[in-house]
Amino acid sequence: MNDPTNEPLSRRRLLTWSGTAGMLAVSAAVTNACAPMTPADTTTSSTTTSTTVVPVLDENGLLLLPGFSSRIIARSSEIVPGTTEPYRWSPDGAATFPDAAVAGGWFLTVNHETVAGGVTSIRFAPDGTIVEANSICDGTKYNCAGGATPWGTWLTCEEYGAGRVWECDPTGATPAVARDAMGRFTHEAAAVAADGRVYLTEDEWAGGFYRFTPSTPGDLSSGTLEVATGPSAGGPVTWVVVPDPTASTTPTRAQVPSTIGFNGGEGIDTSGNDVWFTTKHDNRVWHYRIDTQTVDLRYQAGSGALSGLDNLLVDQASQTLFIAEDGGNQELVVIRPGNQIEVVVTGPDNPDSEITGPCFSPDGQRLYFSSQRALVGTSALPAGITYEVTGPWDEYLGRS
Repeated sequence: MNDPTNEPLSRRRLLTWSGTAGMLAVSAAVTNACAPMTPADTTTSSTTTSTTVVPVLDENGLLLLPGFSSRIIARSSEIVPGTTEPYRWSPDGAATFPDAAVAGGWFLTVNHETVAGGVTSIRFAPDGTIVEANSICDGTKYNCAGGATPWGTWLTCEEYGAGRVWECDPTGATPAVARDAMGRFTHEAAAVAADGRVYLTEDEWAGGFYRFTPSTPGDLSSGTLEVATGPSAGGPVTWVVVPDPTASTTPTRAQVPSTIGFNGGEGIDTSGNDVWFTTKHDNRVWHYRIDTQTVDLRYQAGSGALSGLDNLLVDQASQTLFIAEDGGNQELVVIRPGNQIEVVVTGPDNPDSEITGPCFSPDGQRLYFSSQRALVGTSALPAGITYEVTGPWDEYLGRS
């Protein structure tokens, strides 16, 4: 383990988000936020003045900001503590849902990106005790990311060429249902926006950016799948209907001329008129505005900086973006509204793993995420571990 106080200075540029114009201005400042095992930058504006905080290595092998602590929720290949449910390998996208039957309780749904696929739902008592765990989706494969719906279901996305989106009940009371109208492609993530549409990413080198408009609001059994088209990845977008969502003969991304190819679509989330999504092969965060139908670059990682931009979460109360790294330094970072970049968690030192599934408990006080191929047991199986981090989140994020 490297001494965090002896790392070289930074490789990450601070970028200033101009808000309405949606463009980037490069600051002269640099931070040490993304060098391996470095302190996290706590700059509050894009100036050359910054302070640093030395992270603390905790008993679970995570580097955390002072005042935060972690616990292990589940280890893949082992039984979920307090239950009889084996935890499947390779935990990926995740979300939480209030427990309607128990005030203050909640469910955590977790995808598993393996050939056996599936989704695990872990139930928590109001005090955070794990009380139950069950499989809520079976018969799928390569369940990667997904998204929560406003009506309380989990959309789990299959990441392979003929992959589908499945709608799951976090309680497990009703079986998961394939939503074929949302297309057959290499699904990565999904997010329901304020306009009632589902926005979708595709994990291909020239993947499409899609939206699905349900025939009936809140009912995903039928509707219209469209793909974003235009002259380039930045600027105005024209939505065009995908002729054959089943992709029976031609991949969806190749059916419409001028489809914009995004370089490995990954995490996606929404807030009001804004849709944010990442592309991992070029290390970018994109911003789509529903009202103006334009897409612009929010953040471009520099050489050697934050890499493999993957799962994305918007903290609604603070408008802070959480970005998980696929590879890189195994970091979970935040991008502040002013585009300050700060590391909040560094996962176990395993370059073959990736950080996945960041999400908060419904009350915003517990952050969940996984290290997808964290080593487990005496045999050091690259199976995966899911964590919970608690601490002064309201203060840290400046939630109002």
